[in-house]
Amino acid sequence: MSLQLLDPPVIPTTSTMSSTSPRKVLIGLIGAGIQKSLSPALHEEEARHHGMRLHYQLIDLDRSASSPEQLPTLLSAARIMGYAGCNVTYPCKQAVIPHLDSLSEEARAMGAVNTVVIRDGKLVGHNTDGSGWAWGFTRALPGADLRRVVLLGAGGAGAAIAHAVLRLGAQHLSIVDAQPERAAQLAADVNALYGARAEAGEIRSAMAHATGLIHATPTGMDKLPGLPLDVGLLRPAMWVSEVVYFPLDTALVQAARALGCRVSDGGGMAVGQAVGAFELFTGEAPDAARMDAHFRRLVSSAR
Repeated sequence: MSLQLLDPPVIPTTSTMSSTSPRKVLIGLIGAGIQKSLSPALHEEEARHHGMRLHYQLIDLDRSASSPEQLPTLLSAARIMGYAGCNVTYPCKQAVIPHLDSLSEEARAMGAVNTVVIRDGKLVGHNTDGSGWAWGFTRALPGADLRRVVLLGAGGAGAAIAHAVLRLGAQHLSIVDAQPERAAQLAADVNALYGARAEAGEIRSAMAHATGLIHATPTGMDKLPGLPLDVGLLRPAMWVSEVVYFPLDTALVQAARALGCRVSDGGGMAVGQAVGAFELFTGEAPDAARMDAHFRRLVSSAR
């Protein structure tokens, strides 16, 4: 399928619709092990404030014994059933790209998609992970030292964050991944856009001089508990940014805080990417502070 760049679609807002007929929106999330996702509650509650009736369906590959190979079928079904679009998460953020009709400039640059908008029968891939991570990071860690940053994980989330942290001004980025060739490719991709500021690295040598660590692998999720690296590599002067948000206090977050590191938990990115996705799906500008407060309440009640 040929991919083309498209500008974000212009979508009618609720102000153009009859107040006696609430607008109905159907969206979903495609991924594995997503039953505890807070995205349905987050999107549905924000939609209520905008006078919409939004239903957010979890499409869990684990529950249906499916795999990313079923993405064409799932996307076709979403299109037929009138979905406004779908969020996409692990392990489908890169696998979904060949099945889309077009990509936003952001998604094309990052090589990963977390939001698929369906308009006029066309599937358009977007990426709100990078902007979402930056939103949460700058709120949680203002003035963070970006001289030497380590990014652990070069998958879909890692790719988006690599672009975002370089845009924030990171001077040097070491990318570490279980697949060294994937880290090397991501480094080459971002260097082509932002200058020679990134390299594929090895975790111990990269951490030796790091001012901060961004963790962008699934390790630490409820279904993949544990630590993504030897905590002996952390130092109190470093900051640590986590992307896993369920649980919010991952083993890495706990270890970093205990050591005295400044920490940004995964909630910031979770809310930030949802803010961007909500606007793409509905055409309405969400209240980011309201969504963040709602997210924190949801996390507290789930403990």
